[in-house]
Amino acid sequence: MSFRFANVRGRSALVSLDGSRFADLASASGDRFNSHPMTVFPRWNELRDFAASLDDAAFDTPLDPATLGAPAPLPLQVFGIGLNYRTHAEESGMPIPASPLTFTKYSSSISGPNDDITLGGSSVDWEVELVAVIGNGGRNIATADAWNAVAGLGVGQDISDRTLQFATQPPQFNLGKSRQGYSPFGPWLTDAHDLTSRDRLHLSMTLNGQTVQDTLTDDLIFDVPAIIAYLSTIVELLPGDVIYTGTPGGVGMSQKPPRFLRPGDVITSSIDGIGSTTNRCL
Repeated sequence: MSFRFANVRGRSALVSLDGSRFADLASASGDRFNSHPMTVFPRWNELRDFAASLDDAAFDTPLDPATLGAPAPLPLQVFGIGLNYRTHAEESGMPIPASPLTFTKYSSSISGPNDDITLGGSSVDWEVELVAVIGNGGRNIATADAWNAVAGLGVGQDISDRTLQFATQPPQFNLGKSRQGYSPFGPWLTDAHDLTSRDRLHLSMTLNGQTVQDTLTDDLIFDVPAIIAYLSTIVELLPGDVIYTGTPGGVGMSQKPPRFLRPGDVITSSIDGIGSTTNRCL
């Protein structure tokens, strides 16, 4: 059964399946595992075996969602994939990409799953996404082996400053998606090894309680294995690297008229079998 890895107050933790309790990893393992979240990813297979050995009593501390940080808080590389759902490409009036349209989200933009988002302007958009975090990584990973390179999956928001994104011609995505707090994800990582329907997950997002995005990940143009195989032919994927895999149709820029985030808005992002995050806009 899939286990859940979390960052609780900056420390590695394992979360009960109902999400209500956690076990501090360093304490539960007798310091076999380090307390810093970034140290677990090269040892993910070992962590999986350890998690399977714990009984329910090990999850002995109530979990306050406000204490959750990003599960991989200091990744060396953060990738984003643009126009990677057919519905989003269609609403954007763009052709289907022939290869993954890749940009970077700078790691200083990473934030916790339930952190507030300070809006950097009047054209800030939402983008719910499935986030994959790399375990062992490597170069030239075959598509058939790519899921083995993934540690876990989380729920993310690729918050996007559209004015900054399209400030130059041709547009550049990196800065417009990298303001402080523009890459929240979590609430934890669900182990990808035996996650049910990992290629056909249901993801959705509500804005102030109204559903604005709702789809299955089988609408991805390039699925998780295809993305990993492609990226690893160019760069080395490193333990703890974060990949935002793309957003479906329903972003604010494509609303008629466009609807961007405003102070006071609350966005809730969910993926069945993984979890939910909630962010308030300031």
